[in-house]
Amino acid sequence: MKRILILLAVLIINFVIANPSYAIKIGLLTQVEEAGIGTNVDGRLIDVNTNKTVCTTNAMRGYVLVPYKNEIAIKNSGNYYTLGTGAVVLRPDTNGYVSTKGKWYRGKLMIKNINGKLTVINDIDLENYIKGVVPSEMPASWEYEALKAQAIAARSFALANLGKQSKNGYDLKDNTEDQAYGGASSETNITNKAVEETHGLVLTYDMKIISAYYFASAGGMTTTSVWGGNAPYLRSVPSFDDEVGKKGHGVGMSQHGANNLAKQGYNAYQILQYFYQDVKFAKLNNET
Repeated sequence: MKRILILLAVLIINFVIANPSYAIKIGLLTQVEEAGIGTNVDGRLIDVNTNKTVCTTNAMRGYVLVPYKNEIAIKNSGNYYTLGTGAVVLRPDTNGYVSTKGKWYRGKLMIKNINGKLTVINDIDLENYIKGVVPSEMPASWEYEALKAQAIAARSFALANLGKQSKNGYDLKDNTEDQAYGGASSETNITNKAVEETHGLVLTYDMKIISAYYFASAGGMTTTSVWGGNAPYLRSVPSFDDEVGKKGHGVGMSQHGANNLAKQGYNAYQILQYFYQDVKFAKLNNET
């Protein structure tokens, strides 16, 4: 196994300037007519523009938000109560979770009225985001080293694709168009451990974090084609997933292949170096 390398200071500084807490914004709902929200502890809705509380929320109570002209309103028993703003943040008063789509999430929810419809965004730090990605993308029952490889690949993909969905007001979607993300509701102890044990680790090529594509299975061989182009860190190799057949685009790391390699004794770093060529491991600085 190659020694884990540290990013050069200039690259670390660039990330600190652009994203000091490694926060990421995940689109949970886009352009909807209403959104159900809540918190598991008392919380509050804060006007994004004034940073003032416009409404308090009670623990374990659901609230329905709807667009009202260019503002946001709370719908209750057929009545509408405007919040007087078109953008709010839902934040727990103490350590707790926020809810929408029937799931619990770490961090905060940002709700915006955009062109007369609501967009709901999870504003969350990177590591907690990855905790919600790993068990959504790979079964928690799989080999531990495969889970660690998934955590590193998912973290790399997220950072390499920050702003991909900026036209919608966030970085990434919560589905497989980007990465599946189930929030805190999807977390397990073993997948959280895999994320924590690989804290801040990413894959780099030529001193840049790579878009570490991955997929379920290739059914024989991976491919180097990236939607009409090629990336120098991709290679075509036996995917070790013949028993599954092809499920996915075939670019980068086969998840079934990673699990099978882990069963053969490969660790996470060897798995990733097998599927991506000439990559180095780098650790983000600890300033969060």
